[in-house]
Amino acid sequence: MKLIYCLMATILLTSTTAMAQEKKDNTDTAKKHKKVLTLGSAGIQISETDTTAKEKSFDVEIGVVDVGVNTLIDNTIYGNAVTQSFLNVPNDQKNSNLFSLQNAKSINVNVWPVLLKWRAVKTEHQKVYLYSGLGLQMYNFRFTKDISYLNKTSPEVYMDSISFSKNKLGFTYLSVPLGFTLKTKLAPKAWLVYGAGITGGYRISSWTKQISGERGKQKNHDSFNFNDFNSCVTGEIGVDGYLRLYVSYQLTSLQKTALDQHPLCIGIRIGGV
Repeated sequence: MKLIYCLMATILLTSTTAMAQEKKDNTDTAKKHKKVLTLGSAGIQISETDTTAKEKSFDVEIGVVDVGVNTLIDNTIYGNAVTQSFLNVPNDQKNSNLFSLQNAKSINVNVWPVLLKWRAVKTEHQKVYLYSGLGLQMYNFRFTKDISYLNKTSPEVYMDSISFSKNKLGFTYLSVPLGFTLKTKLAPKAWLVYGAGITGGYRISSWTKQISGERGKQKNHDSFNFNDFNSCVTGEIGVDGYLRLYVSYQLTSLQKTALDQHPLCIGIRIGGV
């Protein structure tokens, strides 16, 4: 019975101490502590351990994923002789509308399995990180017109003779990002996250996928006059642990010659530095 009374008193004491500690923590200046109840030869004792997480200067971020939508910024000069010969379509269709997209079905997915980060600055209200790593950038462009890409002796785009229920162009780049992320404290448990960076990538795959009643499903992997390398500028903003938005603009054109088109992507970032 004495042991029960002693335990009840200890629990009451622990609860009172924890409430006092919680009020102190609201000032965001005290360390986080945990009350530990132990029973041994010396009787019942209460000890206090520091549970404040010690963030490493160098660390690894695992499994960052971007999911968004694509559009094309078209800087092509359609009156150019090279462009005119590249587009095997009627003259009144040789304009940017030829490459109009179903934006809701034109998807961008970026996967960054491992990002190495370095905390360059840490104060009570501000953190700054630098990061790099390796990952995949994947673009899908869903066209509204029945255009096809041809890659024979003279690559070209032509208007097909049939109607497609799906007409898609896809890319995959092996990419290296380099950027910085800043975190500014908004409240005791809320940090504003924002940052920018660049990526450099190598095209490891490009393909078209077309579905029609006449030909069924066709998928063709080829280079189609596309550049082997790309570079992008990126940005992000959000609230750490809640929601992050990203944007990416490709500085280099998709094509080597004739056309001058640049993907612009915006979406949600899952995880992050």
